[in-house]
Amino acid sequence: MQLPPALERAWHTHGYYGSVSHNTKAVYQRYLGWFDGNPAHPWEHPPVEAGRRYVDYMGGSAEVLKRARQSFADGDFRWVVQVVHHVLFAEPDNAGARRLQADALEQLGSGSENGTWRSFYLIGALELRQGSVGTPTSTVAPDLLAALTLEQLVDSLAIRVDGPRAWDADITVRFDLTDGEPATPRLRNGVLPHTTGTGPAATDPEVTITLDEAALRAVSAPSRPISWPAVRTSRSPAIREDCPHCSATFPPWTPTSPSSLPDPTTANMPGPPTDGCPPATGNRAPVRTWCRRAPAMRIPSHADTL
Repeated sequence: MQLPPALERAWHTHGYYGSVSHNTKAVYQRYLGWFDGNPAHPWEHPPVEAGRRYVDYMGGSAEVLKRARQSFADGDFRWVVQVVHHVLFAEPDNAGARRLQADALEQLGSGSENGTWRSFYLIGALELRQGSVGTPTSTVAPDLLAALTLEQLVDSLAIRVDGPRAWDADITVRFDLTDGEPATPRLRNGVLPHTTGTGPAATDPEVTITLDEAALRAVSAPSRPISWPAVRTSRSPAIREDCPHCSATFPPWTPTSPSSLPDPTTANMPGPPTDGCPPATGNRAPVRTWCRRAPAMRIPSHADTL
């Protein structure tokens, strides 16, 4: 895919943010989805399993790195990154692969006109050398929450649900707002959709929380003060306490290799203790959950999350 020559020569049509190749893929995916029609692509192995197979097919990591170093010397940095990627997912602690991949990413970043690509290349190189740098972004920043509509705010609670752990839960909570329409989230089948208003779709709640919109926003932002006397709760006697571990937090990461993911079972994340929380079983990846042996849904303290 190329721009017409006249546009290619114009400085203001260059890919300083995005690129022709990047953005044409985005347009395709918007209208047709991610599948490109190639039958080899619908059901590929995930990166770790694919990486192990690629490395085995190519004669082992030592042989792959030997040839990749020659490609690096030839200036084919794109191919180095593509090939060593498989080594890193097969052997995330391979120091030689990490160094070579970091060097190749640095070369791509230094030569990239596209600012977003350059940032990804260079931060990937940095993290391969020094470990994950994390992010200063907070999903509960007061200025971010203040910009959300009430509908968006209640929707945002859904991303805190650990779906597999909540598959068997069926819990309904109503936020009875004193200055607006009530919102009724229902946790069922591992998801948390909600209904606004009191129509037929708003099922009878097991917990009713009466508060104003400002208090609901404060509950969602642990750093903001809240006047707790302004919040009232009521519970159905039949409420089940079968889902005290249905929420989780997931720290951000850059997918340069499996080792760039913080180990969620040991990561130093703030929040209530996890004593007594059952570990994930079977094929479900273990996660560090924010868990207390308490009613499944309740008004959280400043250290808790729904």
